[in-house]
Amino acid sequence: MTPSRDISRLIEIMAALRDKETGCPWDVEQTFTTIAPYTIEEAYEVAEAIANGDMRDLCEELGDLLLQVVYHARMAEEAQAFDFPDMVESITAKLIRRHPHVFGDADARAAGAAKGQWERIKAEEKRERGVAHKRLLDSVPVAVPALMRALKLQEKASTVGFDWNDPKAVLAKLREEIDEIEAEMEGGAPERLEDEVGDLLFAAVNLARHLKVDSDQALRRSNAKFTRRFGSIEDGLASENRKLADATLDEMEALWQRAKTSER
Repeated sequence: MTPSRDISRLIEIMAALRDKETGCPWDVEQTFTTIAPYTIEEAYEVAEAIANGDMRDLCEELGDLLLQVVYHARMAEEAQAFDFPDMVESITAKLIRRHPHVFGDADARAAGAAKGQWERIKAEEKRERGVAHKRLLDSVPVAVPALMRALKLQEKASTVGFDWNDPKAVLAKLREEIDEIEAEMEGGAPERLEDEVGDLLFAAVNLARHLKVDSDQALRRSNAKFTRRFGSIEDGLASENRKLADATLDEMEALWQRAKTSER
């Protein structure tokens, strides 16, 4: 079997890997549950390639993510639930239905995209499927990373006007949360401190949203910056044949500041 640019070849390869007689033993024994963590991991690796601006790596990581989609589709086909074409039909139908200003008739295209249109169409789809009425925030998935869920909860609440009107008001809320943490530090219960720190993080995501800053990307950049500067501390000590355990906090701080200055 040779490589191909045709998606059907990838589907064939996945079917061969899952063949109970001639396939790969590891692939055969996998389930939706065991594969799900890999799917999430691949999505994060796509995001990392984008953050690094590495197009070659992005191409490879998107291929890995596509494999996850094909993997789940294959397992669903084996369970006689749906197959890859069903999945493609579902998403294409959804995109067409939710973009009447692009794919609709002349009147719909002329009207353009109306505010709240996407949410209204989604609600209609749920009613057609007989999905029971939910409260507004119930539609935000619980399983997504906490940082992402905080953002989605805030965005959803803002659709009905429950939102701050000024980023400076959010900044004031952030300061208020810091004060509340400081108050709880004076003998407060551990669970109360956890609550207050959680409120601070939630407010920080809200501030980023109002400033039109991607909070996840901002944190990724800060993580990379910390890793880079901490590595400079290690390198600086290694140049003197010393290890981290041998250095004082003041010495490490001095090396940190040197690394910070060199990046400006």
